[in-house]
Amino acid sequence: MLRGAAVRAALLRAVRGAPGRAGLGRAVPRAEEEEDEEEEEGRPVGRVPLYPGHIPTSPLQKALLAAGSACAALWDPYRHDMVAVLGETTGCLALPTLRDRMRNDPEGYRIFQERPRIRLSTLDMAWLRGLPDGALGREYIRFLEDNKVSPDTRMPAKFVDDEELAYVIQRYREVHDLMHTLLGMPTNMLGEVVVKWFEAIQTGLPMCVLGAAFGPVRLNARKLQVLATELLPWAVRSGRNASCVLNVYYEQRWEQSVESLREEIGIFPPPAVRV
Repeated sequence: MLRGAAVRAALLRAVRGAPGRAGLGRAVPRAEEEEDEEEEEGRPVGRVPLYPGHIPTSPLQKALLAAGSACAALWDPYRHDMVAVLGETTGCLALPTLRDRMRNDPEGYRIFQERPRIRLSTLDMAWLRGLPDGALGREYIRFLEDNKVSPDTRMPAKFVDDEELAYVIQRYREVHDLMHTLLGMPTNMLGEVVVKWFEAIQTGLPMCVLGAAFGPVRLNARKLQVLATELLPWAVRSGRNASCVLNVYYEQRWEQSVESLREEIGIFPPPAVRV
């Protein structure tokens, strides 16, 4: 709604032309002109798009989006669009902390300055497939293919009212599949819960905490036992021990072995259990 009003206002301004000059398009009826001026006057100062795709929202609107997306995500944890909205509308405290952790780390600072993206358009799939087994790039492609997922399904940030923080949450989304790869977890519910526990400790994002806390309710008794006795203690211990996973320039580590990268970051080897 806000975005539509902003677009409409911009179009009307273009049609009218500059003050005192004739517009380049059709004449705008006075009633429509006054209505649009009222919309512009009623819009809070500073609520303009800060980056491509940004949708400015008020605190109340963010609260409503957070509540609605939380309900939808709890009902269907595979609604990645709702999970994304929840992450953006509730990350106001965690995202600045993550940004500062990136800024204060040499490798994280380079990532923050260069703003790399993990997309199909930026990946040399043939080269990554040709890497030896065990290399990060090869295992990442294997994960994508085995689970039939794509980095291009990660939604761009929309509701974060800061361009830097929008990149932080975008980077978090795009390395999520790499967390699955490093942790050796599939995309089934148990695997997602384990990854969410690790990410909750690493990032402090409320969306991750919510997924970690409520995801187990969908697990059967056997998987709950495996989670409680094997996977959860390991995920929590690894999350606490590991350095910030956003400070790894994964695009420059494709040839590094998963095992050595785990050791470098501080992720303990996964338990030998069926997930």
